[in-house]
Amino acid sequence: MTNLLLEDLQWRGLLYQQTDAEGMQKLLNEESVSLYCGVDPTADSMHIGHIVPLLTLRRFQLAGHQPILLIGGATGMIGDPSGRSEERQLQTVEQVEKNVQGIKKQLERIFDFNSANGAKLANNRDWIGSMNTIEFLRDYGKLINVNYMLGKDTISSRLDTGLSFTEFAYTIIQGIDFNHLYDNLNCRIQVGGSDQWGNITTGLEVIRKTHNEEAKAFGITIPLVTKADGTKFGKTAGGAVWLDADKTSPYEFYQFWINAADSDVVKYLKIFTFLSREEIEVLDAAVQAEPHLRKAQKALAAEMTKLIHGAEGLEQAIRITEALFSGDLKALSVEEMKVAFSGVPSVKITKEDQNIIDLIVDAKISSSKRQAREDVTNGAISINGEKITDVAYTVDAKDRLEDAFAIVRRGKKKYHMVQFN
Repeated sequence: MTNLLLEDLQWRGLLYQQTDAEGMQKLLNEESVSLYCGVDPTADSMHIGHIVPLLTLRRFQLAGHQPILLIGGATGMIGDPSGRSEERQLQTVEQVEKNVQGIKKQLERIFDFNSANGAKLANNRDWIGSMNTIEFLRDYGKLINVNYMLGKDTISSRLDTGLSFTEFAYTIIQGIDFNHLYDNLNCRIQVGGSDQWGNITTGLEVIRKTHNEEAKAFGITIPLVTKADGTKFGKTAGGAVWLDADKTSPYEFYQFWINAADSDVVKYLKIFTFLSREEIEVLDAAVQAEPHLRKAQKALAAEMTKLIHGAEGLEQAIRITEALFSGDLKALSVEEMKVAFSGVPSVKITKEDQNIIDLIVDAKISSSKRQAREDVTNGAISINGEKITDVAYTVDAKDRLEDAFAIVRRGKKKYHMVQFN
């Protein structure tokens, strides 16, 4: 089973570095193990760039191993220098705790907590928070040589631009985490992104130096996800793609995945979804034979949206997508309209009953009254999905959704949100 797991991870492109591939495979073949991945609560939501190591941990759980999800209530107060060119802004205790609660909810969507090998949640503030300075320096600072730390890319790359002692010491604190989980939860493997290699190896060094035995702990890193065109994965024009529905709606989340390029979509299916090798190979063939049908993109978007937002979130995303494609806005609720049109051109006008011609000119939807009359009589104007063809039509309270806005469409695809105030 374990050989199949590691082969599958290799096929999916999820193995980048391993501290001892042979030793880890032997361990996994012999027993069900606990392994962990850490998330620092730098925000109250994770984004899609965070979840590749977590999804990899979930694959281990599906193969019979037990995941430990470590939320960095302590390390989040400090800031990881890995992959950073400048110092992080420190957060308040209250902000970190709020972030911890937000991330916990998202982890509970991805992992199974109830089976025999159910996931465990841990917070490093429980053991780091009570440690005093003398303990830290005597028990752990003494273990790690400064020259050893300077050899790490995450530290050496910051020496010219500046690195505080706080961030310099971060790698030791993460090493303490691995050692604590090794001792208390029999955690044998740490999984992280490729930028975590230095922190993972520090943890192994702490374990080695605090145990009179041959080290039996291991580390794995996951490669950075890249796009075929060289642009950064996980970003849109609007910024990061968050897991929190209030930051990135299920519809926007779905659209991110369904817009994946043909050159990227199969790679994303391997990395992010739990579809089988056979299912992905069928979709790969569809990309080659009939790319216009976008079967792979639809499968990717459906799998990811359901995983993060549940069946209800997926249904809403598909409903909005289909309504926008067909132009049938009447199928949408007011809340869904808000979500669907949050990014379209918006204009504010005075809340009053107004002739349709005057309204679309005032809102700069049509360029002149002559053009507006032509647009209406030709059936090119609709309000909230209802086509308006009468130039004498009055836009009034019945057209104002929540008495605050209306969606006006000109032609087939040009939507505008008119806000009344």
